[in-house]
Amino acid sequence: MDKATRKQLFSIPVVVAALGYLVDIYDLLLFGIVRIPSLKGIGVPDSDVLEKGIFLINAQMIGLLIGGIIWGVFGDKKGRLSVLFGSILLYSAANIANGFVTTISQYAVIRFLAGVGLAGELGAGITLVAEILPKEVRGYGTTLVATVGMLGAVLAYFVAEAFDWRIAYFIGGGLGIILLITRLSVFESGLFENMRKTAVRRGNFLQLFTSMDRLKKYIGCILIGTPTWYVVGILVILSPEFGVALGIGEPIIAGRAVMYSYIGLAVGDMSSGLISQWLRSRKKVILMFILFTGVQIVLYVIAPIRTSGFLYLMCGMLGFSVGYWALFVTVASEQFGTNLRATVTTTVPNFIRGTLPALNFFFLQARAQWGILNGALVVGAGAILIALAALSLLRETFYKDLNYVEED
Repeated sequence: MDKATRKQLFSIPVVVAALGYLVDIYDLLLFGIVRIPSLKGIGVPDSDVLEKGIFLINAQMIGLLIGGIIWGVFGDKKGRLSVLFGSILLYSAANIANGFVTTISQYAVIRFLAGVGLAGELGAGITLVAEILPKEVRGYGTTLVATVGMLGAVLAYFVAEAFDWRIAYFIGGGLGIILLITRLSVFESGLFENMRKTAVRRGNFLQLFTSMDRLKKYIGCILIGTPTWYVVGILVILSPEFGVALGIGEPIIAGRAVMYSYIGLAVGDMSSGLISQWLRSRKKVILMFILFTGVQIVLYVIAPIRTSGFLYLMCGMLGFSVGYWALFVTVASEQFGTNLRATVTTTVPNFIRGTLPALNFFFLQARAQWGILNGALVVGAGAILIALAALSLLRETFYKDLNYVEED
C-alpha cells in the first residue's frame, strides 16, 4: 500500500467514522452486558430476568428498525453528516437517561429511543467512507471502520466490570458527546454534494419497491445478515441460560461472552475485508463466512466439552464466523445509486437488527417445543438457509463505480 493510499485510508472522515462506530457498538451492546445486574437493580425477580431482558432487547431493536428508515431517508435528503450529528445527539441523551431508570416501562421507552438514535451511525459512516474512497481501496476503509467499531463491545465490558451499570450508561453518553465535537472536522461526501445540485429525487424510500430488481436486491441485502443477530442476540447474550442448559457448573457472565464474541467479530471483520480485497470478490467471502457460521452454531450446542472457558471460546468463534458484518453493509452501499445509498446502507443493518424480535419469538416457541438447545439448532438452521438463499439474489459489486443514481 503506497503513501497516497494510506493517506486516503486514514483520512479524518474514515477515522471519525471508525471511532463513531466504536461508541455505537459500546452503547448498542451495553444492555446485553448489564442486562442481569440492571434488571435486578430495579427489582426484577430472578425468574423474570430472561423474559424482561428479551422484552427490552426487542424494544431497542424496534427502535433500530424505525430509526433506520428515518435516518436513512434523512441521509439522502439532507446529507450524510446531518445523520451523524443528529443520531449521536439522540443516543447519547438516551444512554445518559438510562442511568436514571427505576421501572421496566421507563427502561423500555429509553432503550427504544436509544435504538432510534443508534440506527443512524453505521449506515451514514459506511456510506460516507464508500463515497470518498476510490473503489480499489474502499473495502479497506469499511473494514477499518468495522474492526475499530467492534472493539466498542470490549470497552463496554471493561467499563461495566469497573463501574456500576448506571455509571456505565453515563460513560456511554459522555463518549458520544465527546465524539460529536470531533465530527466538526468531517467534510461531506463529494458524490452527495454533486447530486444535491441536480433535480434528482433523493431518499425516496418507496422507490425501493417500484422496481422488482431493486426490491430483490434490497431484500437480499437484508436477509444475508440474518445469522449475525441470531448469533449475537440469542446465542451470546443469552449465554448464561445456555450455560445452565449445557450443564456447566460455573455461572456464565453475559458481559464476558459478549466481549469474547466481539473480539472474534473484530478479527472476523478484518479477515473478511482483507480476504475480499485479495479475492476481488464480496460474494465469495460472504458465502464462506455464512457456511462457517452454520458449523459454529452446531458446535456451540453439541460440543462435548462443557466448561465455562470452552463456552467463552465458542462465543469468540461464533463472533469470528459472523465477522462479515462490514462486508455485507459495504455490499448494500454498492448495490444502489447515490440518491438511495444512505437510505439503503442505513436501513439494511437496522432491519437485520430488527429481525431479532422475530428470531426471539421463534426461539421461544422452539424452546417450548424442543428445549433450549434443540430449539437453538432449529432456529439457527433456518437463519443460515435464509442467508444462503438471499445471497443468490445479489450481484458481485467489488469493481462497481458508485457515481450514478437510481432512475424512477
